[in-house]
Amino acid sequence: MTARILIVEDEAPIRRFLRIALEAEGHLVSEAATAHEGLALAAKEAPAAMILDLGLPDADGISVLRGVREWTQMPVLVLSVRSDEAGKIAALDAGAQDYVTKPFSTGELLARLRGLLRDRAVEGGSAFLTLGPLEIDAADHRASLSGEDLRLTRKEFDLLWLLASHAGRLVTQDMILRAIWGPAHAGDSQYLRVYIRQLRAKLGDDAADPRWIFTEPGVGYRLAAG
Repeated sequence: MTARILIVEDEAPIRRFLRIALEAEGHLVSEAATAHEGLALAAKEAPAAMILDLGLPDADGISVLRGVREWTQMPVLVLSVRSDEAGKIAALDAGAQDYVTKPFSTGELLARLRGLLRDRAVEGGSAFLTLGPLEIDAADHRASLSGEDLRLTRKEFDLLWLLASHAGRLVTQDMILRAIWGPAHAGDSQYLRVYIRQLRAKLGDDAADPRWIFTEPGVGYRLAAG
């Protein structure tokens, strides 16, 4: 899938590194070194996705996020040296779809970007998802792994479908709880952990060495892209 990707990053070596990696994947790349340039290019070129550094010279990257969210819902992947939980939550709450901490691996970044681009098609209304050996049919509320029925409860299925609809992308605890159990359960993180544990068991997943469900402690969960 060829897409226009906008890099907003003040460090020229990182921009060059990202350009090389993205162009090798067949993408078209635009670059900005400041928040002002990033907002201008985002408005002018309407890229398919943005890779955004939070530490920009003229403004915090959070202001760029808030700015682009005034007119577009394009996926934004945040890059930052900030690894603290509060920083991640602030970026996600401001409208980022995902967060990668520097230093990062090229493979991980490209995989997460593919997940963001794939989300655009999923959000168009597909009722069937295939993630490697995992198949999920939203219309029939059925899921199978390597051809074997997973026999999920309704809530387990809804949780799997939500994570799969954002495969490769971090989904916050708050988003999951609100979407599946409603606003009254927004703070019930322990409740969610129970369902994550049940879903892992049915997927044959190991929390200590996960294949499917990855945890960002205190922030949320990510389903592997296949």
